[in-house]
Amino acid sequence: MYDDEELAAIRRERKEWESETLEPVLDRHGERKDRFATISNLEVDRLYTPEDVADLDYLEDLGFPGEEPYTRGPYPTMYRGRTWTMRQFAGFGTAEETNERFHYLIDQGQTGLSVAFDMPSLMGLDSDDPMSVGEVGKEGVAVDTLRDMEVLFDGIDLAEISTSFTINPSAPVIYAMYVALADQQGVPRDEVRGTLQNDMFKEFIAQKEWVIPPEPSLDLVTDVVEFSTEETPKFHPISISGYHIREAGSTAVQELAFTLADGFGYVEDAINRGLDVDEFAPRLSFFFNCHNSFFEEVAKFRAARRIYARVMDEWYDAERAESKRLKFHTQTAGQSLTAQQPLNNVARVTIQALAGVLGGTQSLHTNSFDEALALPGEKAVRVALRTQQIIAEESGVADIVDPLGGSFAVEALTNETEERAIRYIEEIREMGDGSVRDGILEGIDEGYFLREIQQASYEYQERVESGEEVVVGVNQYTIEEDTSPEILHIDETTRERQLARLESVKDERDDAAVEEALADLEDAIEAGENTMPAIVDAVKAYATMGEIMGVFESHYGAYSEQIGLA
Repeated sequence: MYDDEELAAIRRERKEWESETLEPVLDRHGERKDRFATISNLEVDRLYTPEDVADLDYLEDLGFPGEEPYTRGPYPTMYRGRTWTMRQFAGFGTAEETNERFHYLIDQGQTGLSVAFDMPSLMGLDSDDPMSVGEVGKEGVAVDTLRDMEVLFDGIDLAEISTSFTINPSAPVIYAMYVALADQQGVPRDEVRGTLQNDMFKEFIAQKEWVIPPEPSLDLVTDVVEFSTEETPKFHPISISGYHIREAGSTAVQELAFTLADGFGYVEDAINRGLDVDEFAPRLSFFFNCHNSFFEEVAKFRAARRIYARVMDEWYDAERAESKRLKFHTQTAGQSLTAQQPLNNVARVTIQALAGVLGGTQSLHTNSFDEALALPGEKAVRVALRTQQIIAEESGVADIVDPLGGSFAVEALTNETEERAIRYIEEIREMGDGSVRDGILEGIDEGYFLREIQQASYEYQERVESGEEVVVGVNQYTIEEDTSPEILHIDETTRERQLARLESVKDERDDAAVEEALADLEDAIEAGENTMPAIVDAVKAYATMGEIMGVFESHYGAYSEQIGLA
Protein backbone atom coordinates (compact mmCIF):
# COMPACT_ATOMS: atom_id res chain seq x y z
CA MET A 1 0.00 0.00 0.00
CA TYR A 2 3.06 2.21 0.17
CA ASP A 3 5.59 2.79 -2.60
CA ASP A 4 9.31 2.14 -2.14
CA GLU A 5 10.15 5.81 -1.66
CA GLU A 6 7.58 6.21 1.14
CA LEU A 7 8.79 3.03 2.83
CA ALA A 8 12.40 4.19 2.67
CA ALA A 9 11.41 7.49 4.29
CA ILE A 10 9.51 5.67 7.04
CA ARG A 11 12.51 3.40 7.60
CA ARG A 12 14.82 6.40 8.01
CA GLU A 13 12.44 8.14 10.37
CA ARG A 14 12.00 4.98 12.43
CA LYS A 15 15.76 4.59 12.91
CA GLU A 16 15.94 8.20 14.01
CA TRP A 17 13.06 7.68 16.45
CA GLU A 18 14.75 4.58 17.87
CA SER A 19 18.06 6.35 18.51
CA GLU A 20 16.77 9.73 19.66
CA THR A 21 13.47 8.97 21.39
CA LEU A 22 13.27 5.28 22.24
CA GLU A 23 16.80 4.35 23.37
CA PRO A 24 17.10 7.08 26.06
CA VAL A 25 13.85 5.86 27.62
CA LEU A 26 14.96 2.22 27.46
CA ASP A 27 18.26 3.13 29.07
CA ARG A 28 16.53 4.89 31.95
CA HIS A 29 13.47 2.72 32.53
CA GLY A 30 13.66 -0.43 30.39
CA GLU A 31 10.44 -2.35 29.72
CA ARG A 32 8.27 -4.58 31.87
CA LYS A 33 9.81 -7.77 30.50
CA ASP A 34 12.33 -8.99 27.98
CA ARG A 35 9.82 -10.65 25.69
CA PHE A 36 6.21 -9.83 24.85
CA ALA A 37 3.99 -12.59 23.45
CA THR A 38 0.38 -13.65 23.10
CA ILE A 39 -1.19 -16.45 25.14
CA SER A 40 -0.30 -18.71 22.20
CA ASN A 41 3.34 -17.61 22.66
CA LEU A 42 3.40 -15.69 19.39
CA GLU A 43 5.93 -12.92 19.90
CA VAL A 44 4.66 -9.40 19.21
CA ASP A 45 6.74 -6.39 18.24
CA ARG A 46 6.98 -3.16 20.18
CA LEU A 47 5.71 -1.15 17.24
CA TYR A 48 4.17 -1.87 13.85
CA THR A 49 4.55 0.43 10.87
CA PRO A 50 3.81 0.32 7.12
CA GLU A 51 7.01 -1.73 6.73
CA ASP A 52 5.25 -4.65 8.41
CA VAL A 53 2.50 -4.67 5.79
CA ALA A 54 4.57 -3.53 2.81
CA ASP A 55 3.46 -6.51 0.69
CA LEU A 56 -0.24 -6.12 1.51
CA ASP A 57 -2.42 -5.65 -1.53
CA TYR A 58 -5.54 -3.86 -0.33
CA LEU A 59 -7.96 -5.14 -2.96
CA GLU A 60 -6.48 -8.67 -3.09
CA ASP A 61 -5.91 -9.24 0.62
CA LEU A 62 -8.51 -7.03 2.28
CA GLY A 63 -11.10 -5.84 -0.19
CA PHE A 64 -14.42 -4.57 1.11
CA PRO A 65 -16.89 -6.09 3.58
CA GLY A 66 -19.21 -8.57 1.92
CA GLU A 67 -16.78 -9.21 -0.94
CA GLU A 68 -13.95 -11.70 -1.39
CA PRO A 69 -11.76 -12.50 0.39
CA TYR A 70 -14.08 -11.36 3.22
CA THR A 71 -11.17 -10.34 5.45
CA ARG A 72 -13.11 -7.26 6.49
CA GLY A 73 -16.34 -9.14 7.17
CA PRO A 74 -18.80 -11.50 5.48
CA TYR A 75 -21.53 -8.87 5.00
CA PRO A 76 -21.34 -5.29 3.73
CA THR A 77 -23.17 -3.59 6.61
CA MET A 78 -22.24 -6.05 9.38
CA TYR A 79 -23.74 -4.89 12.71
CA ARG A 80 -25.10 -1.66 11.26
CA GLY A 81 -27.71 -3.92 9.65
CA ARG A 82 -28.36 -6.06 12.71
CA THR A 83 -26.26 -7.13 15.63
CA TRP A 84 -24.83 -10.59 16.04
CA THR A 85 -27.13 -13.29 17.42
CA MET A 86 -26.86 -13.40 21.21
CA ARG A 87 -26.98 -17.13 21.72
CA GLN A 88 -26.37 -18.09 25.37
CA PHE A 89 -25.61 -21.79 25.94
CA ALA A 90 -28.13 -23.30 28.39
CA GLY A 91 -29.12 -26.70 29.65
CA PHE A 92 -29.34 -28.54 32.96
CA GLY A 93 -31.47 -31.06 34.81
CA THR A 94 -34.67 -32.10 33.12
CA ALA A 95 -36.33 -30.68 30.02
CA GLU A 96 -38.77 -28.72 32.22
CA GLU A 97 -35.96 -26.91 34.05
CA THR A 98 -34.12 -26.03 30.85
CA ASN A 99 -37.34 -24.90 29.20
CA GLU A 100 -37.83 -22.49 32.10
CA ARG A 101 -34.27 -21.13 31.58
CA PHE A 102 -34.95 -20.76 27.82
CA HIS A 103 -38.03 -18.65 28.49
CA TYR A 104 -36.08 -16.55 31.01
CA LEU A 105 -33.30 -15.88 28.50
CA ILE A 106 -35.77 -14.99 25.74
CA ASP A 107 -37.52 -12.60 28.14
CA GLN A 108 -34.14 -11.00 28.93
CA GLY A 109 -33.48 -10.27 25.25
CA GLN A 110 -31.63 -13.33 23.99
CA THR A 111 -32.10 -13.73 20.24
CA GLY A 112 -31.25 -17.41 19.72
CA LEU A 113 -31.28 -20.61 21.75
CA SER A 114 -28.31 -22.91 22.33
CA VAL A 115 -28.82 -26.28 23.99
CA ALA A 116 -26.33 -27.94 26.35
CA PHE A 117 -26.84 -31.68 26.80
CA ASP A 118 -25.81 -33.93 29.66
CA MET A 119 -23.02 -36.46 29.20
CA PRO A 120 -25.28 -39.52 28.62
CA SER A 121 -27.11 -37.69 25.82
CA LEU A 122 -23.80 -36.55 24.32
CA MET A 123 -22.54 -40.14 24.32
CA GLY A 124 -25.74 -41.64 22.89
CA LEU A 125 -26.79 -43.31 26.15
CA ASP A 126 -30.19 -43.39 27.82
CA SER A 127 -30.63 -42.04 31.33
CA ASP A 128 -31.35 -45.55 32.65
CA ASP A 129 -28.10 -46.96 31.27
CA PRO A 130 -25.73 -48.09 34.07
CA MET A 131 -23.04 -45.83 32.55
CA SER A 132 -25.30 -42.81 33.11
CA VAL A 133 -25.43 -43.07 36.89
CA GLY A 134 -24.32 -39.81 38.49
CA GLU A 135 -24.40 -37.87 35.20
CA VAL A 136 -28.08 -37.42 34.37
CA GLY A 137 -28.82 -33.72 33.93
CA LYS A 138 -25.52 -32.69 35.51
CA GLU A 139 -23.66 -31.00 32.61
CA GLY A 140 -26.68 -30.21 30.50
CA VAL A 141 -30.22 -31.31 29.86
CA ALA A 142 -31.13 -35.01 29.62
CA VAL A 143 -32.83 -35.98 26.36
CA ASP A 144 -33.81 -39.62 25.89
CA THR A 145 -36.77 -39.49 23.54
CA LEU A 146 -38.87 -37.15 21.43
CA ARG A 147 -41.02 -36.61 24.54
CA ASP A 148 -38.11 -34.75 26.17
CA MET A 149 -37.73 -32.58 23.09
CA GLU A 150 -41.45 -31.75 23.22
CA VAL A 151 -41.10 -30.57 26.82
CA LEU A 152 -37.82 -28.76 26.13
CA PHE A 153 -39.47 -26.53 23.51
CA ASP A 154 -42.88 -26.22 25.12
CA GLY A 155 -44.25 -22.77 24.35
CA ILE A 156 -41.48 -22.03 21.85
CA ASP A 157 -42.46 -21.69 18.20
CA LEU A 158 -39.79 -23.31 16.01
CA ALA A 159 -40.86 -21.02 13.16
CA GLU A 160 -39.77 -18.01 15.24
CA ILE A 161 -36.54 -19.18 16.85
CA SER A 162 -33.12 -20.39 15.71
CA THR A 163 -31.64 -23.14 17.87
CA SER A 164 -28.08 -24.40 18.15
CA PHE A 165 -27.37 -27.93 19.38
CA THR A 166 -23.93 -28.62 20.83
CA ILE A 167 -23.80 -32.37 20.36
CA ASN A 168 -21.72 -34.68 18.20
CA PRO A 169 -21.77 -38.53 18.25
CA SER A 170 -25.54 -38.56 18.73
CA ALA A 171 -26.16 -35.34 16.77
CA PRO A 172 -28.19 -37.07 14.02
CA VAL A 173 -30.69 -38.30 16.62
CA ILE A 174 -31.14 -34.83 18.17
CA TYR A 175 -31.50 -33.31 14.71
CA ALA A 176 -34.11 -35.95 13.84
CA MET A 177 -36.01 -35.09 17.03
CA TYR A 178 -35.99 -31.39 16.10
CA VAL A 179 -37.26 -32.17 12.61
CA ALA A 180 -39.97 -34.42 14.09
CA LEU A 181 -40.96 -31.67 16.53
CA ALA A 182 -41.22 -29.17 13.67
CA ASP A 183 -43.49 -31.64 11.88
CA GLN A 184 -45.64 -31.85 15.02
CA GLN A 185 -45.88 -28.05 15.26
CA GLY A 186 -46.78 -27.77 11.59
CA VAL A 187 -43.64 -25.81 10.78
CA PRO A 188 -42.55 -26.53 7.19
CA ARG A 189 -39.16 -28.21 7.17
CA ASP A 190 -37.79 -25.63 4.78
CA GLU A 191 -38.45 -22.97 7.46
CA VAL A 192 -36.62 -24.76 10.28
CA ARG A 193 -33.59 -22.72 11.39
CA GLY A 194 -30.70 -23.67 13.59
CA THR A 195 -27.27 -25.23 13.80
CA LEU A 196 -26.10 -28.72 14.66
CA GLN A 197 -22.52 -29.08 15.85
CA ASN A 198 -22.18 -32.60 14.39
CA ASP A 199 -18.38 -32.24 14.15
CA MET A 200 -16.86 -35.68 14.61
CA PHE A 201 -13.38 -34.81 13.34
CA LYS A 202 -13.06 -32.43 16.28
CA GLU A 203 -14.17 -35.14 18.67
CA PHE A 204 -11.44 -37.55 17.58
CA ILE A 205 -8.91 -34.70 17.61
CA ALA A 206 -9.71 -33.02 20.92
CA GLN A 207 -12.93 -33.52 22.86
CA LYS A 208 -12.90 -37.33 22.76
CA GLU A 209 -16.64 -38.07 22.66
CA TRP A 210 -17.50 -40.83 20.23
CA VAL A 211 -19.48 -44.03 19.77
CA ILE A 212 -18.39 -45.61 16.49
CA PRO A 213 -15.03 -45.41 14.62
CA PRO A 214 -13.93 -42.33 12.62
CA GLU A 215 -14.88 -43.37 9.06
CA PRO A 216 -18.46 -44.47 9.78
CA SER A 217 -18.80 -41.42 12.03
CA LEU A 218 -17.85 -39.29 9.03
CA ASP A 219 -20.44 -41.12 6.90
CA LEU A 220 -23.08 -40.22 9.46
CA VAL A 221 -22.03 -36.56 9.42
CA THR A 222 -22.42 -36.49 5.65
CA ASP A 223 -25.81 -38.20 5.93
CA VAL A 224 -26.96 -35.17 7.91
CA VAL A 225 -25.45 -32.77 5.36
CA GLU A 226 -27.17 -34.54 2.47
CA PHE A 227 -30.54 -34.84 4.22
CA SER A 228 -30.55 -31.25 5.45
CA THR A 229 -29.65 -29.92 2.00
CA GLU A 230 -32.87 -31.45 0.69
CA GLU A 231 -35.19 -31.14 3.70
CA THR A 232 -34.09 -28.20 5.90
CA PRO A 233 -32.21 -25.77 3.64
CA LYS A 234 -32.13 -23.02 6.31
CA PHE A 235 -30.55 -25.32 8.90
CA HIS A 236 -26.76 -25.54 9.32
CA PRO A 237 -25.88 -29.27 9.41
CA ILE A 238 -22.36 -28.85 10.82
CA SER A 239 -20.78 -26.29 13.10
CA ILE A 240 -17.11 -27.01 12.54
CA SER A 241 -15.71 -26.39 15.95
CA GLY A 242 -12.34 -25.06 16.95
CA TYR A 243 -13.68 -24.20 20.37
CA HIS A 244 -12.93 -27.57 21.92
CA ILE A 245 -9.58 -27.80 20.16
CA ARG A 246 -8.59 -24.56 21.91
CA GLU A 247 -10.06 -25.71 25.22
CA ALA A 248 -7.89 -28.83 24.96
CA GLY A 249 -4.83 -26.57 25.00
CA SER A 250 -4.03 -25.64 21.41
CA THR A 251 -2.62 -22.33 20.28
CA ALA A 252 -4.74 -19.87 18.31
CA VAL A 253 -2.98 -20.89 15.09
CA GLN A 254 -3.56 -24.60 15.76
CA GLU A 255 -7.20 -23.91 16.54
CA LEU A 256 -7.59 -22.04 13.26
CA ALA A 257 -5.66 -24.52 11.13
CA PHE A 258 -7.19 -27.71 12.52
CA THR A 259 -10.70 -26.26 12.40
CA LEU A 260 -10.43 -25.11 8.79
CA ALA A 261 -8.82 -28.44 7.85
CA ASP A 262 -11.79 -30.25 9.42
CA GLY A 263 -14.12 -28.09 7.36
CA PHE A 264 -12.25 -28.87 4.17
CA GLY A 265 -12.36 -32.56 5.08
CA TYR A 266 -16.15 -32.43 5.34
CA VAL A 267 -16.34 -30.59 2.02
CA GLU A 268 -14.30 -33.33 0.36
CA ASP A 269 -16.41 -36.10 1.87
CA ALA A 270 -19.64 -34.47 0.69
CA ILE A 271 -18.20 -33.96 -2.80
CA ASN A 272 -17.16 -37.62 -2.81
CA ARG A 273 -20.77 -38.45 -1.94
CA GLY A 274 -21.78 -36.69 -5.15
CA LEU A 275 -23.09 -33.47 -3.61
CA ASP A 276 -22.62 -30.16 -5.42
CA VAL A 277 -20.33 -27.93 -3.37
CA ASP A 278 -22.47 -24.88 -4.11
CA GLU A 279 -25.55 -26.68 -2.80
CA PHE A 280 -24.25 -27.56 0.67
CA ALA A 281 -21.29 -25.26 1.38
CA PRO A 282 -23.39 -22.11 2.02
CA ARG A 283 -24.86 -23.84 5.10
CA LEU A 284 -21.58 -24.87 6.68
CA SER A 285 -20.77 -22.80 9.75
CA PHE A 286 -17.85 -22.56 12.13
CA PHE A 287 -17.44 -22.20 15.88
CA PHE A 288 -14.38 -20.53 17.37
CA ASN A 289 -12.98 -19.87 20.82
CA CYS A 290 -12.02 -16.34 21.84
CA HIS A 291 -9.24 -16.08 24.40
CA ASN A 292 -7.55 -13.19 26.21
CA SER A 293 -4.93 -12.05 23.68
CA PHE A 294 -7.14 -9.44 22.08
CA PHE A 295 -5.31 -8.64 18.85
CA GLU A 296 -4.32 -12.26 18.21
CA GLU A 297 -7.98 -13.28 18.35
CA VAL A 298 -9.12 -10.49 16.01
CA ALA A 299 -6.36 -11.49 13.58
CA LYS A 300 -7.38 -15.15 13.81
CA PHE A 301 -10.95 -14.41 12.78
CA ARG A 302 -9.92 -12.18 9.88
CA ALA A 303 -7.37 -14.75 8.66
CA ALA A 304 -10.01 -17.49 8.88
CA ARG A 305 -12.28 -15.74 6.41
CA ARG A 306 -9.44 -15.06 3.97
CA ILE A 307 -8.08 -18.62 4.00
CA TYR A 308 -11.53 -20.15 3.64
CA ALA A 309 -12.52 -17.97 0.68
CA ARG A 310 -9.34 -18.74 -1.22
CA VAL A 311 -9.28 -22.48 -0.52
CA MET A 312 -12.95 -22.98 -1.36
CA ASP A 313 -12.32 -21.20 -4.66
CA GLU A 314 -8.97 -22.71 -5.62
CA TRP A 315 -9.24 -26.26 -4.23
CA TYR A 316 -12.95 -27.05 -4.44
CA ASP A 317 -14.12 -24.87 -7.35
CA ALA A 318 -16.87 -23.18 -5.37
CA GLU A 319 -18.57 -20.54 -7.49
CA ARG A 320 -21.28 -19.01 -5.33
CA ALA A 321 -20.24 -16.20 -3.02
CA GLU A 322 -22.16 -17.92 -0.19
CA SER A 323 -19.95 -21.00 -0.59
CA LYS A 324 -16.81 -18.96 0.07
CA ARG A 325 -18.17 -16.73 2.83
CA LEU A 326 -17.07 -18.13 6.19
CA LYS A 327 -19.63 -17.55 8.94
CA PHE A 328 -18.94 -18.37 12.57
CA HIS A 329 -20.19 -18.45 16.13
CA THR A 330 -17.87 -17.40 18.94
CA GLN A 331 -17.77 -18.48 22.57
CA THR A 332 -15.55 -16.84 25.13
CA ALA A 333 -12.83 -19.08 26.56
CA GLY A 334 -14.02 -21.41 29.28
CA GLN A 335 -10.42 -22.47 29.85
CA SER A 336 -9.54 -18.92 30.84
CA LEU A 337 -12.08 -18.75 33.68
CA THR A 338 -10.77 -19.06 37.22
CA ALA A 339 -12.38 -20.43 40.36
CA GLN A 340 -10.23 -17.97 42.32
CA GLN A 341 -11.85 -14.52 42.48
CA PRO A 342 -14.55 -15.52 39.98
CA LEU A 343 -15.85 -11.97 39.50
CA ASN A 344 -12.59 -11.31 37.64
CA ASN A 345 -14.08 -13.51 34.93
CA VAL A 346 -16.54 -10.73 34.05
CA ALA A 347 -13.61 -8.64 32.82
CA ARG A 348 -12.07 -11.57 30.95
CA VAL A 349 -15.34 -12.38 29.21
CA THR A 350 -15.89 -8.73 28.25
CA ILE A 351 -12.45 -8.49 26.62
CA GLN A 352 -12.99 -11.78 24.78
CA ALA A 353 -16.50 -10.85 23.64
CA LEU A 354 -15.24 -7.51 22.34
CA ALA A 355 -12.53 -9.29 20.35
CA GLY A 356 -15.15 -11.61 18.86
CA VAL A 357 -17.26 -8.65 17.79
CA LEU A 358 -14.33 -6.70 16.35
CA GLY A 359 -13.30 -9.89 14.57
CA GLY A 360 -16.71 -10.04 12.88
CA THR A 361 -18.57 -12.93 14.54
CA GLN A 362 -22.11 -13.81 13.47
CA SER A 363 -23.25 -15.04 16.88
CA LEU A 364 -21.80 -14.98 20.36
CA HIS A 365 -21.99 -16.78 23.68
CA THR A 366 -20.51 -15.06 26.71
CA ASN A 367 -19.51 -17.38 29.54
CA SER A 368 -20.85 -16.75 33.02
CA PHE A 369 -18.44 -15.73 35.78
CA ASP A 370 -19.27 -18.79 37.93
CA GLU A 371 -18.64 -21.48 35.30
CA ALA A 372 -15.27 -22.53 36.74
CA LEU A 373 -17.27 -23.71 39.75
CA ALA A 374 -20.56 -25.05 38.42
CA LEU A 375 -23.20 -24.67 35.75
CA PRO A 376 -24.12 -20.98 35.56
CA GLY A 377 -26.65 -19.54 37.96
CA GLU A 378 -29.41 -17.20 36.86
CA LYS A 379 -27.68 -14.03 38.09
CA ALA A 380 -24.42 -14.96 36.35
CA VAL A 381 -26.25 -15.77 33.12
CA ARG A 382 -27.94 -12.39 33.19
CA VAL A 383 -24.60 -10.59 33.66
CA ALA A 384 -23.14 -12.57 30.73
CA LEU A 385 -26.04 -11.61 28.46
CA ARG A 386 -25.95 -7.98 29.61
CA THR A 387 -22.24 -7.90 28.70
CA GLN A 388 -23.18 -8.55 25.07
CA GLN A 389 -26.01 -6.05 25.17
CA ILE A 390 -23.75 -3.31 26.57
CA ILE A 391 -21.18 -3.98 23.85
CA ALA A 392 -23.92 -3.87 21.20
CA GLU A 393 -25.89 -0.90 22.49
CA GLU A 394 -23.48 1.31 24.45
CA SER A 395 -19.91 0.89 23.21
CA GLY A 396 -20.30 2.08 19.62
CA VAL A 397 -18.14 -0.76 18.27
CA ALA A 398 -21.09 -2.11 16.28
CA ASP A 399 -21.40 1.14 14.36
CA ILE A 400 -18.25 0.80 12.21
CA VAL A 401 -17.54 -2.14 9.92
CA ASP A 402 -14.14 -3.71 10.70
CA PRO A 403 -12.89 -0.73 12.71
CA LEU A 404 -9.48 -2.35 13.27
CA GLY A 405 -8.92 -2.95 9.56
CA GLY A 406 -5.85 -1.09 8.36
CA SER A 407 -4.15 -1.21 11.74
CA PHE A 408 -0.52 -2.05 11.02
CA ALA A 409 -0.46 -4.39 14.02
CA VAL A 410 -3.72 -6.16 13.20
CA GLU A 411 -2.90 -6.56 9.51
CA ALA A 412 0.61 -7.86 10.29
CA LEU A 413 -0.79 -10.35 12.83
CA THR A 414 -3.52 -11.40 10.36
CA ASN A 415 -0.87 -12.12 7.73
CA GLU A 416 1.33 -14.05 10.15
CA THR A 417 -1.61 -16.08 11.48
CA GLU A 418 -2.68 -16.91 7.93
CA GLU A 419 0.82 -18.04 6.92
CA ARG A 420 1.26 -20.26 9.97
CA ALA A 421 -2.20 -21.80 9.62
CA ILE A 422 -1.72 -22.53 5.92
CA ARG A 423 1.50 -24.40 6.72
CA TYR A 424 -0.41 -26.68 9.08
CA ILE A 425 -3.21 -27.24 6.55
CA GLU A 426 -0.73 -28.10 3.81
CA GLU A 427 1.02 -30.54 6.15
CA ILE A 428 -2.30 -32.28 6.86
CA ARG A 429 -3.05 -32.38 3.14
CA GLU A 430 0.33 -33.99 2.46
CA MET A 431 -0.40 -36.64 5.11
CA GLY A 432 -3.45 -37.56 3.02
CA ASP A 433 -1.57 -37.60 -0.32
CA GLY A 434 -3.42 -34.51 -1.52
CA SER A 435 -6.64 -35.10 0.42
CA VAL A 436 -7.35 -33.06 3.56
CA ARG A 437 -10.05 -35.58 4.50
CA ASP A 438 -7.63 -38.49 4.37
CA GLY A 439 -4.93 -36.45 6.08
CA ILE A 440 -7.20 -35.82 9.05
CA LEU A 441 -8.07 -39.51 9.34
CA GLU A 442 -4.38 -40.36 9.14
CA GLY A 443 -3.55 -37.71 11.74
CA ILE A 444 -6.19 -39.08 14.11
CA ASP A 445 -4.89 -42.62 13.68
CA GLU A 446 -1.26 -41.63 14.18
CA GLY A 447 -1.85 -39.24 17.09
CA TYR A 448 -0.59 -36.20 15.18
CA PHE A 449 -3.21 -33.79 16.52
CA LEU A 450 -2.93 -35.15 20.03
CA ARG A 451 0.82 -34.55 20.12
CA GLU A 452 0.58 -31.04 18.69
CA ILE A 453 -2.08 -29.95 21.18
CA GLN A 454 -0.43 -31.66 24.15
CA GLN A 455 2.85 -29.91 23.49
CA ALA A 456 1.20 -26.51 23.21
CA SER A 457 -0.79 -27.12 26.38
CA TYR A 458 2.31 -28.24 28.28
CA GLU A 459 4.28 -25.20 27.21
CA TYR A 460 1.48 -22.85 28.25
CA GLN A 461 1.19 -24.46 31.68
CA GLU A 462 4.94 -24.20 32.13
CA ARG A 463 4.70 -20.45 31.52
CA VAL A 464 1.89 -20.16 34.06
CA GLU A 465 3.81 -22.17 36.65
CA SER A 466 6.92 -20.04 36.18
CA GLY A 467 4.95 -16.81 36.36
CA GLU A 468 5.89 -15.79 32.82
CA GLU A 469 2.18 -16.00 31.95
CA VAL A 470 0.25 -13.95 34.50
CA VAL A 471 -3.19 -15.20 35.53
CA VAL A 472 -4.68 -12.54 37.77
CA GLY A 473 -5.89 -13.96 41.05
CA VAL A 474 -4.11 -17.28 40.48
CA ASN A 475 -0.36 -16.71 40.25
CA GLN A 476 -0.41 -12.96 40.95
CA TYR A 477 -2.67 -10.62 42.93
CA THR A 478 -3.97 -13.47 45.07
CA ILE A 479 -6.06 -13.05 48.23
CA GLU A 480 -6.90 -15.39 51.09
CA GLU A 481 -10.61 -14.70 51.54
CA ASP A 482 -13.31 -16.98 50.17
CA THR A 483 -14.68 -15.39 47.01
CA SER A 484 -17.04 -18.20 45.94
CA PRO A 485 -20.45 -16.98 44.78
CA GLU A 486 -23.72 -18.83 45.23
CA ILE A 487 -23.73 -21.61 42.66
CA LEU A 488 -26.36 -23.67 40.90
CA HIS A 489 -26.96 -27.13 42.36
CA ILE A 490 -28.68 -29.85 40.36
CA ASP A 491 -31.37 -31.50 42.43
CA GLU A 492 -30.48 -35.12 43.18
CA THR A 493 -34.04 -36.08 42.28
CA THR A 494 -33.33 -35.10 38.65
CA ARG A 495 -32.38 -38.65 37.68
CA GLU A 496 -35.50 -40.09 39.34
CA ARG A 497 -37.77 -37.67 37.50
CA GLN A 498 -36.02 -38.32 34.19
CA LEU A 499 -36.22 -42.10 34.63
CA ALA A 500 -39.93 -41.82 35.45
CA ARG A 501 -40.61 -40.01 32.17
CA LEU A 502 -38.49 -42.49 30.20
CA GLU A 503 -40.36 -45.41 31.76
CA SER A 504 -43.68 -43.74 30.97
CA VAL A 505 -42.70 -43.29 27.31
CA LYS A 506 -41.68 -46.93 27.03
CA ASP A 507 -44.96 -48.06 28.60
CA GLU A 508 -47.09 -45.93 26.27
CA ARG A 509 -45.32 -46.39 22.93
CA ASP A 510 -46.02 -49.03 20.29
CA ASP A 511 -43.18 -51.53 20.79
CA ALA A 512 -43.82 -53.19 17.43
CA ALA A 513 -43.48 -49.83 15.68
CA VAL A 514 -40.21 -49.19 17.52
CA GLU A 515 -38.80 -52.57 16.53
CA GLU A 516 -39.81 -52.03 12.92
CA ALA A 517 -38.22 -48.57 12.84
CA LEU A 518 -34.96 -49.85 14.31
CA ALA A 519 -34.94 -52.71 11.80
CA ASP A 520 -35.44 -50.22 8.97
CA LEU A 521 -32.46 -48.25 10.30
CA GLU A 522 -30.30 -51.38 10.28
CA ASP A 523 -31.44 -52.10 6.70
CA ALA A 524 -30.45 -48.56 5.63
CA ILE A 525 -27.00 -49.01 7.15
CA GLU A 526 -26.56 -52.38 5.44
CA ALA A 527 -27.65 -50.94 2.10
CA GLY A 528 -25.32 -47.94 2.38
CA GLU A 529 -28.28 -45.56 2.20
CA ASN A 530 -28.67 -42.23 3.92
CA THR A 531 -29.77 -43.13 7.45
CA MET A 532 -31.52 -39.88 8.35
CA PRO A 533 -35.02 -40.77 7.08
CA ALA A 534 -34.91 -43.97 9.14
CA ILE A 535 -33.69 -42.07 12.22
CA VAL A 536 -36.54 -39.56 11.88
CA ASP A 537 -39.05 -42.41 11.69
CA ALA A 538 -37.46 -44.06 14.73
CA VAL A 539 -37.68 -40.96 16.92
CA LYS A 540 -41.30 -40.43 15.83
CA ALA A 541 -41.98 -43.96 17.11
CA TYR A 542 -40.37 -42.82 20.41
CA ALA A 543 -37.34 -45.04 20.09
CA THR A 544 -34.77 -43.88 22.62
CA MET A 545 -31.42 -42.24 22.02
CA GLY A 546 -29.65 -45.36 23.30
CA GLU A 547 -31.69 -47.71 21.14
CA ILE A 548 -30.96 -45.76 17.96
CA MET A 549 -27.24 -45.27 18.64
CA GLY A 550 -27.09 -48.92 19.69
CA VAL A 551 -27.98 -49.93 16.13
CA PHE A 552 -24.91 -48.09 14.83
CA GLU A 553 -22.67 -49.49 17.57
CA SER A 554 -23.80 -53.06 16.96
CA HIS A 555 -23.13 -52.65 13.24
CA TYR A 556 -19.77 -50.83 13.35
CA GLY A 557 -18.50 -51.72 16.80
CA ALA A 558 -17.49 -49.31 19.54
CA TYR A 559 -14.41 -47.17 19.02
CA SER A 560 -11.55 -47.08 21.49
CA GLU A 561 -8.53 -44.83 21.00
CA GLN A 562 -5.35 -46.89 20.67
CA ILE A 563 -2.74 -44.11 20.64
CA GLY A 564 0.07 -44.86 23.07
CA LEU A 565 -1.17 -48.37 23.84
CA ALA A 566 1.11 -51.35 23.38
